[in-house]
Amino acid sequence: MNKIRFSIIGFGNIGRRHAEHILQNPATELVAVCDINPQVKALLPQDIPFYGSLEVMLKHTPADVLCVCTPNYLHEPHTITGLKAGLHTVVEKPMAISVAQCDRMIAAAEQTGKTIFAVKQNRYNPPVQAVKKLITNHELGDIYMIQVNCFWNRGDAYYAGSDWRGKKEKDGGCLFTQFSHFVDILYYLNGPVTAAEGRINNFAHQHNSEVEDTGSFVLKAANNAIINFNFTTCSYQRNMEGSITLFAEKGTVKIGGQYLNTIEYQQLSGAGLPPINITAKANDYGLYQGSMSNHDKVIQNVADVLNHNHPVMTSAYEGREVVRIIEQMYKGAIKL
Repeated sequence: MNKIRFSIIGFGNIGRRHAEHILQNPATELVAVCDINPQVKALLPQDIPFYGSLEVMLKHTPADVLCVCTPNYLHEPHTITGLKAGLHTVVEKPMAISVAQCDRMIAAAEQTGKTIFAVKQNRYNPPVQAVKKLITNHELGDIYMIQVNCFWNRGDAYYAGSDWRGKKEKDGGCLFTQFSHFVDILYYLNGPVTAAEGRINNFAHQHNSEVEDTGSFVLKAANNAIINFNFTTCSYQRNMEGSITLFAEKGTVKIGGQYLNTIEYQQLSGAGLPPINITAKANDYGLYQGSMSNHDKVIQNVADVLNHNHPVMTSAYEGREVVRIIEQMYKGAIKL
């Protein structure tokens, strides 16, 4: 069986994480990288071709899959370019920064017969999978209320490191850039959101960001659960918490830690979940940390889908739904 050939556009922190796992996986190979910054070429293994233009890379280096690891606002054009060149695409979070962009991406995938893989690596977190199994097996019964807390830190160095972070038209906002994974896990576990209202404000980042750094929302789910969603990037000096707590007919369980990496507490009518505490698996970018580092599983899913017809872990339609929920939240938000 031939290896799945990957190319990457965008060789920043997350693009390098993709490259690392493509190179480590025996079913995949990295055939080319593209970035507008020629200095990142020095970070590549010497035999990997490097390009400054996506179109030139697609023309000169045959591949099966394009990993889109560029800033949020470029996900749509880069994905569509890759699809039209005959490549499946792996699109980093958020899939895009509007539902309209997602719809154009999905239309291009349908026209070309290629697949969009939306990157939502927190779905692979063992605590998330354990709770998903409880819900799928109806062991929690009706879900009454969900509490989501995302308390992270993003300092001046984070915004100084790029020309797009914190820019409304390029970034989209905290719910897109920092916390779309938490919106995704909420959707993955509990389904669609039908109503949203909240408050947002930029308290500590007015000098370097056009978007909010703090928000609190009350959401209504399609199953009538009440959801409280709180987030901030003003946590003092470091990330503190990323958690989802479910209160249900037959149990209460909290997925917590900094990155949804532990079962913090549980009280279930049936057998309890085994203790889970995953350590040292955050995406560490030096000056800041992101979500759990499960990109190896994302790459493996692509290989399994293309080689063995396995199901896609997160489809383009699911990526679109996360964007729709975020748009709905912003529409229902009052800025203080």
